[in-house]
Amino acid sequence: MKWLRKKKNNHQLSLSLEQQRAEKLAELGAQLCALRQEQGLSLEQVVGLTRIPRRLLQAIEEGNLNDLPEPIYIQRLIRQFAEALGLNGVEFSGTFPISSTEVSPQSIRNASPLSQLRPIHLYFLYILLIICSVNGLSQLLNNAVLQASNSRNQPYPKQKSFVKPELAQLKESVEVQSVSDTLSQVQQGQAVQIGVTLKASSWIRVIADGKTQFEGTLPEGSHRIWKAQQQLTVKTDNAGGVLMSVNQEKAKEMGEPGKEEEIRIAAKAKF
Repeated sequence: MKWLRKKKNNHQLSLSLEQQRAEKLAELGAQLCALRQEQGLSLEQVVGLTRIPRRLLQAIEEGNLNDLPEPIYIQRLIRQFAEALGLNGVEFSGTFPISSTEVSPQSIRNASPLSQLRPIHLYFLYILLIICSVNGLSQLLNNAVLQASNSRNQPYPKQKSFVKPELAQLKESVEVQSVSDTLSQVQQGQAVQIGVTLKASSWIRVIADGKTQFEGTLPEGSHRIWKAQQQLTVKTDNAGGVLMSVNQEKAKEMGEPGKEEEIRIAAKAKF
């Protein structure tokens, strides 16, 4: 008798949920249909906005629950439909009942599998947990013993001989690098350098090792420095307005004022 009564209650609960969904769907569908018509939108236009098939939109407006999928998906369709019409989709669709919100706490307690476990079941569960724990601990200890034995069996002299060549190679690379840096510094010391100071605004062109480094007019009071490894060429249209020094020596005028002048300076040459 108890089983029959419980089955009857569940059946009544299922019927009430279906009735609630059908009534709420009819209410929401009518609201969406009216709002769509007020905005002058056709179902085809709503399909383009929501990417929902026309038959599902029509089923929502007509409240036809049988032509729609599961309740959770119906709620999502209603939300998208409402958002396409400018409504708050989450709030609007939240009133549609789905199964997870309608199950009472009493039915959850009755359906809980833990409440139906008997003491004998718990006893076997505890034994299973203990066996798994012991097996895991045993495996962990075996791995630790294997690692310790492998570390003891490794010969230490091989490790030392493996490290020494790396240290020697590192030392050699450092020595080579320091020597190369010294050579580059010596080579840089052999480069020719000129300094140009303008007494008056003048046009000049500077070519270093065959490449034009500057060409243009510098204003009065400008001071520039250029370097080259082989040769520097300086040309100006106002030789008397340009003071030039070579390798930081005393600056001299390139020539007479208002005249063009071109001077080539090679490395180690004196002005």
